[in-house]
Amino acid sequence: MDESSVRTVGWARSLPMDHEVKAAREWAREHLVALGWDTAAPETADDVLLTVSELVTNAHVHARSTAQLVMSWDGRCLHISVHDRSAALPTPRGPSTERVGGRGMLLVDALADTWEARPCPHGKTVTACFRLPEGTGR
Repeated sequence: MDESSVRTVGWARSLPMDHEVKAAREWAREHLVALGWDTAAPETADDVLLTVSELVTNAHVHARSTAQLVMSWDGRCLHISVHDRSAALPTPRGPSTERVGGRGMLLVDALADTWEARPCPHGKTVTACFRLPEGTGR
């Protein structure tokens, strides 16, 4: 096998607006367990689940769209991607005593190793990357 090739395992799920965000977290948790992240890096797994909640909530609330959730593991990074139908790219906003909410991307920015938002046909995709802590052996 060519050493420059990447092997990736992934899962995808569509979450219409009438689905609770809890369903997205439970679905993601099942895959984190399958990868062994629940025992190898439980804090990182919790960060992934909170990020899934935030990104799916953003798709439902701000984009008023079905959320297309994709998780992929390439051996170095767990990518959490959510596509929605809004072209408006998210930006982290600082906390405010004036408004409720609006802190989702600030949380994602703090939890993920990296994240990016890209416009694409029919909306955008927001992807957060999580790496296992050093010494977890996975």
